[in-house]
Amino acid sequence: MARPFPTHPNLVGGYAPIQMECDAPDLIVEGEIPEDLNGTLYRIGPNPQFAPRGQYHWFGGDGMIHGFHLEQGRVSYLNRWVRTVKWKLENEAGESLFGIFNPMDNDPRVAGVKTDGIANTNIVWHGDKLLALVESNAPFEMDPQTLESIGSWTFDDKLKGAMTAHPKIDPETGEMLFFAYNADGNISPRMAFHVAARDGTLIRSEWFDAPYAAMVHDFITTRDHVIFPIMPLTGSMERAMQGGPVYAWEPEKRSYIGIMPRAGTVADIRWFEGDPAYVFHPMNARTVGQKVICEVCQYEEAPLFPHADGSKPDPKKSAAKLTRWTFDLASNTNTYKVEQLDDMRSEFPRLDERFTGLSYRHGYYACVVDGGAEGDRYNALGHIDFTSGSTKTYTAGNQFAISEPVFVPRGEKSAEGEGYLLATVYDASTDKSHLIILDAENIDSGPLARASLDHRVPFGFHGNWRGAQ
Repeated sequence: MARPFPTHPNLVGGYAPIQMECDAPDLIVEGEIPEDLNGTLYRIGPNPQFAPRGQYHWFGGDGMIHGFHLEQGRVSYLNRWVRTVKWKLENEAGESLFGIFNPMDNDPRVAGVKTDGIANTNIVWHGDKLLALVESNAPFEMDPQTLESIGSWTFDDKLKGAMTAHPKIDPETGEMLFFAYNADGNISPRMAFHVAARDGTLIRSEWFDAPYAAMVHDFITTRDHVIFPIMPLTGSMERAMQGGPVYAWEPEKRSYIGIMPRAGTVADIRWFEGDPAYVFHPMNARTVGQKVICEVCQYEEAPLFPHADGSKPDPKKSAAKLTRWTFDLASNTNTYKVEQLDDMRSEFPRLDERFTGLSYRHGYYACVVDGGAEGDRYNALGHIDFTSGSTKTYTAGNQFAISEPVFVPRGEKSAEGEGYLLATVYDASTDKSHLIILDAENIDSGPLARASLDHRVPFGFHGNWRGAQ
């Protein structure tokens, strides 16, 4: 018999797991779904099947995928757990068996069991495969229509180790660039860099050592360069074995940003050094002559994880702001320029991904307006125009928590920024969620349409759009 979930900040309210899989063939829609918006929005996040073992962390819940299919003005929905080895064993046992961040919490019944991860962080379409991702393991393939679990995907056994949850797909070549940290299977500075061709064939793999072991959640690419941010959210199994946190904030280690020419190898990485800071998610980057310019959501110190001594992060420093990094490859210095672009607290930056790694004009993000939503969540979406310098905001109100926005162009040949923003919204007053569709050029005008669910989509991480096939 399943045990009640404990009272934990990431297991209540909008974080609370849902204990069912369901299909809803025709959601109630307010407004009008644009006729040219046809395809599927996939969203993914943690949804633990059972009460956790040991100390829970939001990043450690079983992956659940939520699919919103839009076609001819109608919206259907389905959700499915990713049926990993962990999920199957626990489903059979009727309780949690694994301690995600501390193997000392594992049940003796699973001693020595090799798992294929929890697949809860991102979901992408590449090489005709729908891949659910978590940065500690290989991708997990799902059926794009039914969300049936297919299994771990290792690129025909060519991928050795894990894959980031944040690959970058080159809009010009169709290649998928990705990396892994802890690439030797242990907490270490070892990293890997990989490239898969448009058809999904793994065509390049290289390994290198970062300046220190760190949680490297994301990276950045341009047409000519790959950028690896090593920032002082450090990993230490030795610290964990002594009763401390596996991952912790150590600002004395400072930040190191490695830049590799795509035409070169990992031996050509040039390391730049900066003040301690943390970035979960970049927006985009481009190479302009001898300069590499990146826009990121930067924290003064990493949130969600303790300091190395176990103390909590400073909430005043754990608020990300849109920031620009500029690296001058022609200079003789190993430093880089940092400029804050906006005062608004923001995260989950996105763009029109037809311009990934290229010069671009429009960026989008989740943000906080008037104190944000309950539970310290984002309650608004922002649009920044880098050419004019203007910003627009859609604010839902304090009872509404908004997910990462996903941009969908009106058509393949539409100009940059001509399209829609899609996001899920949690209403704390009803404990239910809905999908919103905004005109990306006029988000301040409010949603074009809302499609409502009769349950919540627990707070998750990322999503992506797959156009009608």
